[in-house]
Amino acid sequence: MTQGIVDGMVESAASTQLRRGVVGPCILALLSTGPRFGLQIVRELNDVGQLLTSQGTVYPLLSRLQEAGQVSSHWEVSDTERPRRYYSLTDVGRRDLELFCEDWRQFSGSVGTLLETVPSASVPSGSIESELP
Repeated sequence: MTQGIVDGMVESAASTQLRRGVVGPCILALLSTGPRFGLQIVRELNDVGQLLTSQGTVYPLLSRLQEAGQVSSHWEVSDTERPRRYYSLTDVGRRDLELFCEDWRQFSGSVGTLLETVPSASVPSGSIESELP
């Protein structure tokens, strides 16, 4: 990451809208395997790819998830590191994540089926140029 902006991100209006709807559930998914501190969440989302454009979007989202009762947080103080705020998934968050997973499977399956009918969507990348006149 450079200056808070995630490297290698090509931005389109469609990807921005998709990201807005899924970053929250993706954070819940990360927390379903155990507590994490904010920067750890940022790094893991960045490692997956195309989920973040800026690390600054994660902290307000974590606050909203906490206000909604989906996550809880606590501070941990260490003698060797600075204090860190850890976030954990609540029972409400776990239930909401399960519901999202069900909806996502159906939704993404439907979108995938439809996109398979688009001729250009099935063309492997790099071969479009060879088809141009």
